[in-house]
Order: sequence, then C-alpha cells, then structure tokens
Amino acid sequence: MSKHAERITINPAVCGGRPVIRNTRMRVSDVLDLLAAGESREAILADYPYLQDDDISAALEYAATAAVHRVIAAE
Repeated sequence: MSKHAERITINPAVCGGRPVIRNTRMRVSDVLDLLAAGESREAILADYPYLQDDDISAALEYAATAAVHRVIAAE
C-alpha cells in the first residue's frame, strides 16, 4: 500500500467519481495540471490553503501508480 493512499478518495457522488484529495472537491488531476503548468508546491499550497504538502505528494504517487502498466511485446 502506498504511503499516501488515505489522502485520495473516490466517491461516485463527488466530482463524478474522479479521485479527489481527502474528501474535498480538489481533483487529483487538478493538482497534477497545476504542477504540469509549472506551479510550485508552495504556490499551490498558498492558493489552496485546505491542501497540505502530503496531498501533493499523494497526487503524484497516485499518478505514478496509475501510469504503471504491463507491456506485452507482440511478435
């Protein structure tokens, strides 16, 4: 189990069942989009005071886990 798994929740009644940070409406994808756009952790935390640094780590960890997939070479 991941270190930050408890910080990501999925509820069909919240944000269409997309993964969010700790029962907020801040989607994991929102955090990832901000980071991809070049926002620093400090700027994100300043703009969204209900987030914690570990929430950002959890979003990154979730994305890394979701990106892992098995590749089978076709011959």
